[in-house]
Amino acid sequence: MSTATTTRPGDAPSTAKAGADYGHDCIFIKDWVIDCNIGVYAEEKGVTQRVRLSVDAYLAPHVRAARDDMDTVPSYTDIIDAVNAITASGHINLIETFAEAIAEQCLADTRIDALRVRIEKLERGPVRGVEIFRARGGALP
Repeated sequence: MSTATTTRPGDAPSTAKAGADYGHDCIFIKDWVIDCNIGVYAEEKGVTQRVRLSVDAYLAPHVRAARDDMDTVPSYTDIIDAVNAITASGHINLIETFAEAIAEQCLADTRIDALRVRIEKLERGPVRGVEIFRARGGALP
């Protein structure tokens, strides 16, 4: 007898645990590689290094694209603009600080209830990074 799990037609695996638990629509940026002035070590100062970002923004339950109108929902362009604004402001020491800044800016939009941010450094050794999940009011799903 097989112990394999079967998937019913129409079922789709969630791409992130928070999506399945939180039950909200999600806009996302996945595996975006940018050059960034980041790092706390002396050899990381004054140079850029590549980082890969993934951001999942979980929308408030009432937020839906009911009309074919970009103004009804937050846009992934808003996330890109937030990242660009943060990186343009100067050197960032910690990727944790970078992730928190992205979460803070995105959660300023009340249409976003929660955010998962993953940042990976791609240079100077093995791929390493941080992933955070932040929800409005600090509540976790």
